[in-house]
Parts: sequence; structure tokens; C-alpha cells
Amino acid sequence: MRFVDHYCNPNLLEGSRRDGQSSRIGFKALIRRKQVDSAHSSSSSSSSSSRQHQLARELSISHLISIGVGATIGAGVYILVGTVAREHSGPALAISFLIAGIAAALSAFCYAELSSRCPSAGSAYHYAYICVGEGVAWLVGWALILEYTLGGSAVARGISPNLALMFGGNDRLPSFLARQTLPGLDIVVDPCAAILVLIVTALLCKGIKESIAAQAIVTAANICAMMFVIVAGSYLGFKTGWVGYRLPTGYFPYGVDGMLAGSATVFFAYIGFDAVASTAEEVKNPQRDLPVGIASSLSLCCALYMLVSIVIVGLVPYYEMDPDTPISSAFAQNGMQWAAYVVSAGAVTALCSTLLGSILPQPRILMAMARDGLLPSFFSDVSKNTQVPVKSTIASGVGAAILAFFMDVSELAGMVSVGTLLAFTTVAVSVLILRYIPPNEVPLPLSLQEPFDPLSLPCQMSADDIHEKSSEINSPKDSAKPLLDKVDSSIDIPTIGSCLARYGCTLNEKRRRKIAGWSILSTCVGALILTYAASNLSLPSYVRYSVCGIGVMLLLSALVVLSCIDQDDARHNFGHAGGFTCPFVPLLPIVCILINIYLLINLGVDTWARVSIWLAIGVIVYAVYGRTHSCLHDVIYVPTGHAEKVNKYSREVLA
Repeated sequence: MRFVDHYCNPNLLEGSRRDGQSSRIGFKALIRRKQVDSAHSSSSSSSSSSRQHQLARELSISHLISIGVGATIGAGVYILVGTVAREHSGPALAISFLIAGIAAALSAFCYAELSSRCPSAGSAYHYAYICVGEGVAWLVGWALILEYTLGGSAVARGISPNLALMFGGNDRLPSFLARQTLPGLDIVVDPCAAILVLIVTALLCKGIKESIAAQAIVTAANICAMMFVIVAGSYLGFKTGWVGYRLPTGYFPYGVDGMLAGSATVFFAYIGFDAVASTAEEVKNPQRDLPVGIASSLSLCCALYMLVSIVIVGLVPYYEMDPDTPISSAFAQNGMQWAAYVVSAGAVTALCSTLLGSILPQPRILMAMARDGLLPSFFSDVSKNTQVPVKSTIASGVGAAILAFFMDVSELAGMVSVGTLLAFTTVAVSVLILRYIPPNEVPLPLSLQEPFDPLSLPCQMSADDIHEKSSEINSPKDSAKPLLDKVDSSIDIPTIGSCLARYGCTLNEKRRRKIAGWSILSTCVGALILTYAASNLSLPSYVRYSVCGIGVMLLLSALVVLSCIDQDDARHNFGHAGGFTCPFVPLLPIVCILINIYLLINLGVDTWARVSIWLAIGVIVYAVYGRTHSCLHDVIYVPTGHAEKVNKYSREVLA
């Protein structure tokens, strides 16, 4: 009877309802988290509203690889090899690409697990909303909007110069495509960039399958151009004796530090594989296809980057490479001037595929935020014919086209990296949260709070449920237990630290979650302190070393604690089961957090000043609209088990 009295007490929902009311304002509104769409709930959902916002599941592994490679390999690689080889890596450029690829793979592992567990549109925004909270999710989504808008505009502005090079100069282009200066305004407009953005936008509105088919063709052309560089360059290299590697300065002319600095520079050449995760809701088999698509696209990009860099650095000594056209000039110095046309064609196709890869994810980010009520519902509408978010796609395309037409966004290119690195960091933190402190309370919608009497819930439970719950109620409360409880040494203790198990001690669940939460916070703070002190050369030496020591201690202590305590058993039932599992947790996510925060710190003061203005605008938009229109505004939070019984009972009543 004690269990029945406890479970049927109407004050249980009343207390939760009061917590829901208080979550509408203040700090609690920033940490409210939405529920992941489980396989059961998604399959049982049959409401007209859910069908109205459903995207077409059309994508397979080959489509995902096309998206990942097309969005990642841009025209930057045709320029980046010369700049990094001359200034940082020298002949060791391929090793710089390899190290950068390994660093990017850390984030790819985290994306692979979360995308297979939570296969919905929104990518990092969606994962942050489920694992971290609404405030962080909003900032990540708002930063991604900036990234994709500026990224698409910058890519489009880079196409017309390469087209002009293919036609023999800017004056050879048709007048309606050539760049022109507006009289009296000193503004250089680029009609070609705006037209290309609008063409890509119209293509995306036709449907996801048609868009990816077009991108596959353009990406294949780009890969063919890179294969030409590799094969023809290898022929020239064996013919001339690979003069670029026969230098007295050796393989590391700038030392290991220069090679690592080159890795930090070329890391941004791998940005783009996260576009695969943004299409998770449109994948036929997300648990299998998403991890394979992410890993395959990243591996292919890394292999192509390394092969191109090996060939080009071997053709010409690194100090003689042209920083603007390194590949074309390398072939020209070896008597193949006509190869410049092939390289230019490869650069144009690379930019076109990157343009499509930059505009593709943004409508899905807008749609996901509108679904959650943080943006107007206008952005969440999905066309019944094409099953793509047409309104969001048109809004994104028009905005990017206007920027590409009027603004030279090259000076704002650094702002593109902020959104990506924030997303990478948040995804790594989300993996730690999912493993150690997954949400144990879920939001109960307003529609399920009133249509039934909670006193009737016990009638739906079996005697075994009542007996089990009665045993839990009669047991001492977690809060009354000491931090370390003595247990019978004969009991099998799962995966707890060997030192605790040896002495027959274990952490109770409440304390374990609390310690894990503080350890994850310590990881973020330690990484921020360490990277800031290591990057700020203006600090006195003793201050830098002291602060770095504090950061290292925080990181190491968090790593040791998280390695010793159990991961939460609820992680096995979180979201969709049977997908990819990130290896080497907690080490891999912690290293990922450290690398991404280091890159964020080193983006420069000017970049952060511009980004801060955009983020401040986002805070105002959230405070004025998103906070009060959020779908979690009127929900109450109940334990996961209680919510499952409520949902089961409501389905039986409505049946």
C-alpha cells in the first residue's frame, strides 16, 4: 500500500507541474532538454502534424559519401598546399594532412554515435538540445546559421574568378556574369555568385534525391581532376626524380612545431563531413548508413589530400611553390601548361559541390529549430510533393545570394569556423553526457497532463511492478547513503573502478551522477584554461606555466574520475539502439574537446568580436521569441519510467 499511496499521490504531478512552471523563466529555461525520438515513439507516431513535417527517406551510403566528400573538398585544397608547404610544413605536408585528419576523425566518431542514436534533422543543434540544454542548443544552432550562410556566400564569390581563369580573363566572361563596381558606392557586385546560389537553391527545392544526384556528378568531376593531378604528377615526379624531396633542409625544414602548425591550418580543410549528420532524418537506415557515410567520406578526403600533397611537394621545392596557384605552376614548371585548365575545372567543380553542401544543411537547421518552437513555424513547413523544407530552403538561398552579390565576405571567412568548432565541441560534450549522465527525466506534453486521472495509473501495472516499486520505496533513500557504501564482496559489480571493487565499495547512483557531472564540467573548464594560457604569449612565463598546470590538473583529474566510475546503464536505451558506439570514452571526447577549444581560442580577436555581435543578436531573439514559444514552455518533467507508463496509458485510452 505504501507504493500505491506514493505513486497515485496527485501531488506527484502537481510538484512536477510547479517545476514546469518555474522552468519557463530564469536559468531553468536554459537547461530544459527535449526527449530523443526513440524508435518506438517514431514508429507509433501517426498524428497529422508529424506527417506534415516528415522528410523523405531517400538516402543511402553512396549518397552520404557524395554529400560528405562534396561538402568537404573545396577549392581551398588547390591553394592550401602551396601556402602551408611554404610557411609551415615543407615536404612534411602530407603528415600535416594526416594529423589533421586524425583530429577531425575524433569529432567524426562523436558525430557517428549521436547521429545513429538521434537520427533527426538538426545535427549538433539537435544533439545539444537533447543532452546539454536549450540555451546551449540555441547558441549552437544560431552559430550554424551564420556558418552556412557565410560559407555559401564565400564559396559562391570564389567561383567567378575561377570561371574567368578558364575563359582567359574576367573581360572574357559575359557582361551579366562579370564582377562590376557600382558607381559612387565602391561596392563590387558579383552577379555570377548570386545566380549560382539561386540555381542551387532551386535544385534543392526539387527534392533531396535530385539534389544529391547533381552533387554526385559534380563531386565525381572534382575527384577526376584530383586523380589527374595525382597520376600526371606522379609521372612527372618519376621522370624528374622528385626534386622536391632532395633538399639539404631535410623533410622537416620548420621542425616538428612547423609541421603541427601546418596541421592546425589544414584542419579546416576537413570541415564539411558534419553535413552528412544534418541529413539524418532522410537516411533509409540511419543506424548503419550514417556512421559508414561519415567515416568513408572523411577517409576518402584524407587520402586524396595526402596524395595530392605528396605529388605537388615532390615536383617543386617547397620554397619555390606559388602560394596562389601551386598546382598549376608546378605542372607549368615541368612543361605542362595546359594542365592549368584541368586544375581550374577541378577548382570550379569543387566550389560548386561545396556550395551545394553549404546550403543543404541550413534549411534543416532552421526546420529543426522551428519544430522546437524557437523560430517561427514558417520554417518548419515541408512540401507535400518534394518532402523537403522548401520555405526554409528559399529563405536560406535568398539570404546567401544577397550576401554573395553585394558583399566581399572573404574578410568574414574566420566566422565560418566558429560555428563548426562550437558544434564539434558540443557534440563531444554530448557524448560524455550521454554515457555518464543521460537525461533521467523527460518532458510530458501539456496534452498528456490532463486527459486522465493519475489515480487510475496503478490499475495498469502488474503485481510484479508494484512489488518492485515497493522494494524501492522501502529501501533507504539515496540521499541518506554515504558516498561509499560497503557491499558484499561476492556481489558482481559491473565495470566500476577496480580499486573500489577490490575494497567492496561502490558509488550510489545519485552521487555517481553528481561526480560525473562535475567531472565533465571540469573537462570543459580545464581545456579552456589550458588552451588560453598556452596561446596567450603576452602573459608572464610563471603565470602561463601556473595556469597551464591548473588546466592540466583539471583535465587529468576529470579523465581519471570518469575512467574509474561506471557509465550509466540507461545509455543502452537512449534513443535508437543498435547504432555505432564511440570508442575510447572518456579519452577520445576529452581530446576532441581540447583540440576544438584550442582552435577556437586561436581564431583571433577580430573574428570573436564579429561573432559576439551575431551571438548577442541571437540572445535577444531567444529572449524575445524563442524562450516563450518553445515547445518545452508548458511541459512538466517526470521520471522516464513514469512517462512511459503515462504514454502507454494514454495510448490505451485513445485506442
